[in-house]
Amino acid sequence: MTRQLILLVVAAVLLSHLSGSVQASSARPNVLFIAVDDLNDWIGCLGGHPDCKSPHIDALAKRGVLFANSHCAAPACNPSRVALLTGLRPSTTGVYINPQPWRPALPDVVTLPQHFMAHGYHVVGCGKIFHGRYHDPASWHEYLSRSRDPVPAPEVLNSPRSHSGGLTRGIRWGVLDVDDAAMNDSKMVDWAISYLQRPHDKPFFLACGIFRPHMPWRVPRKYYDMYPPAEIALPKVLETDLDDVPEAGRKVAKPDGDHRLMMASGNWRYATQAYLASITFADAQVGRLLAALDSSGQAEETIIVLWGDHGWHLGEKLHWRKFSLWEEATRAPLMIVAPGVTTPGGICRRPVDFVNIYPTLCELCNLPIESHLDGRSMTDLLKDPDTPRVSPAITTFGRNNHAVRGDRYRYIRYADGSEELYDHHSDPMEWTNLSAKEELANEKQRLAASLPAVNAPNVPFHPRRNRRSVPSSR
Repeated sequence: MTRQLILLVVAAVLLSHLSGSVQASSARPNVLFIAVDDLNDWIGCLGGHPDCKSPHIDALAKRGVLFANSHCAAPACNPSRVALLTGLRPSTTGVYINPQPWRPALPDVVTLPQHFMAHGYHVVGCGKIFHGRYHDPASWHEYLSRSRDPVPAPEVLNSPRSHSGGLTRGIRWGVLDVDDAAMNDSKMVDWAISYLQRPHDKPFFLACGIFRPHMPWRVPRKYYDMYPPAEIALPKVLETDLDDVPEAGRKVAKPDGDHRLMMASGNWRYATQAYLASITFADAQVGRLLAALDSSGQAEETIIVLWGDHGWHLGEKLHWRKFSLWEEATRAPLMIVAPGVTTPGGICRRPVDFVNIYPTLCELCNLPIESHLDGRSMTDLLKDPDTPRVSPAITTFGRNNHAVRGDRYRYIRYADGSEELYDHHSDPMEWTNLSAKEELANEKQRLAASLPAVNAPNVPFHPRRNRRSVPSSR
């Protein structure tokens, strides 16, 4: 072979290799986007409850990076999901509470799924991704809405000692004598599994919304049986907890409402059982979905994100539900598996909030990051979970009510100017309000510097709907 011919062969090989490298680098990973409704920090990998059984979610956390100090942008379904899916804080959009229809107020906003659609992804979803009736058809090529679940027999539903919230107003639960297949969440996961089994000629963004452990906590009996009421630990509660909380915080807690009725009815232990059972049911559905991804052969080219839209109180600070700016309402699971980026077993303890998910997925998938987004990419934390990060997590509940969560402290400022400050190194249950301590004035000032500079006016809404979730604002 002549020298010239050899050079031509070498050049051809190099060109072929370069072409292949360019093609490989331009390939975009799939995204499996799993939302779990009302899931707080009780899951095993976050250590919030000693009895909680969540093996599949815990196993997922070990596959990538678990964000152990992650917080919602708002402690209610609608504003939390709007913030995450638009990358814009409630203080930017004016969407603060559940009954605010967000799309009419933000007609030109490009949601996270829309952004993926615009850049060549096939984008599909099922279950609860956006809140309730605001599921935004423009964000999906295909979408399967959730349907109704089975209802317990009357004798189970109405007996206060038979796993029922009959004497506690809206706190509702009940044992179901059905198989998992009868549950809406199982049907949503079935649909997502069938999508994974399809042939795909372009990268996909698959969103699967799991409704439990949202109320009513009605799941098949086998999950209740995993938690004998007499053996489960109850949440830690200090009866004088609200004595040092300002009036704005006491109005949020409503200790004479759900908590007093729960104590009077003797149902606290049964409600805790029901919430735990609902978590374990949701975990089983996550396990089915992950097993299907693994068996599809697409796991190595698929980013997995699992998040809960906010936390949930079951008596902590004499409060029930979400709808507060305390740790138990704002802290929610977030874990990301990004092949080639994350290392299994990573734990990030830096404070982050969920407006950062939008730009993070854009960077991971080589999509442009729009300059108007309020969040910033967390790819640096995915590569090295110990990377220093100065920005705290911010949660907003109603106009001008904010919590700022740093590495150590939580600072709350309400619309009337009243404050709370908690040291999570010495007081993880937030029992002692330190806001009046002069020696911590600099700490308050440092955290307050991250409060939103602009608080958009409220998006119009119907005040008679979801009155429970409407905080005061000024």
